[in-house]
Amino acid sequence: MSDQPHVLIVGAGAIGSFYGAILKRAGCRVSVVLRSDYDAVKGHGFRFESVLGELSWMPDHIYRDDDVPQETPDYVLLCVKVLPGVDRAALVRPWLGDETVIVLIENGLDIERELAVAFPTHALISCLAFIAVSRIGPGQIHHQAYGQLVMGNFPTGFDAHCQQLAGRLRDGGIEVNETEAVVGERWRKCVWNAPFNPLSVLADGADTLTILNAPGGEALVRAMMQEVMAVAKADGYPLPAELVDKNIAGTRAMGAYKNSMALDYLHGRPIELDAILGNAVAIAERLAVPVPHLNTVLTALRIRQQ
Repeated sequence: MSDQPHVLIVGAGAIGSFYGAILKRAGCRVSVVLRSDYDAVKGHGFRFESVLGELSWMPDHIYRDDDVPQETPDYVLLCVKVLPGVDRAALVRPWLGDETVIVLIENGLDIERELAVAFPTHALISCLAFIAVSRIGPGQIHHQAYGQLVMGNFPTGFDAHCQQLAGRLRDGGIEVNETEAVVGERWRKCVWNAPFNPLSVLADGADTLTILNAPGGEALVRAMMQEVMAVAKADGYPLPAELVDKNIAGTRAMGAYKNSMALDYLHGRPIELDAILGNAVAIAERLAVPVPHLNTVLTALRIRQQ
């Protein structure tokens, strides 16, 4: 791998273009595969409003889905929504060289296995993003807060590929937390995601404070969080008992926040229901852990989707 790694981003929406900007600022060559925003980015690059200052950038190469890569990237960052019917392995396959490292920056639980099975000889890095960023127009991104990543190899470890990528991201100005057990970190994030994301849709796109302040809202959120923690423990990833209180306090301190699923719902886009909630319920069923609140919310959303 060269001193100036080449990174290609598949799914350069709000999340992908943000981490592309960070890697570009760190001196990497960064290319993108685009669909709807191709013409806008080809003409003007990505234009950012960010709490980190000027992050606007022009990719080194801009591809459409059916283009042929001009060079093999060192890293492919996959940043698409994890949705039924989306073949993520097929999205990645045309861009891989023999030594290309696959990097997932995506929401959800148990989302790595599809790629690990499809590409068993490739290093696979899994990342959890803690960030408030949104696409406000073609090639236009608003970065409101955060940007931290939790990173590790799937299923375990933190190898030299992780070290190099984490170093570049830190050079670009964001915090990267290393983990040897990234699956456990996905369970930790699921404790927050599993209640707040689905409930926001059932409440017609409500923000986090509306959910917590509704009669019985906080009690329901706490019950769902406790169920997630019970499943995580049964899966071999026990989480600290105080995590529920910390999540509630942190959410209240954050203010009225509309999460990613709420925004997808309000804009008429598909929601990541299985990745964020359905997979947790499926693991609970496999491990015989009762999750009545999670199951009820999941069923209600599936009825709504019909």
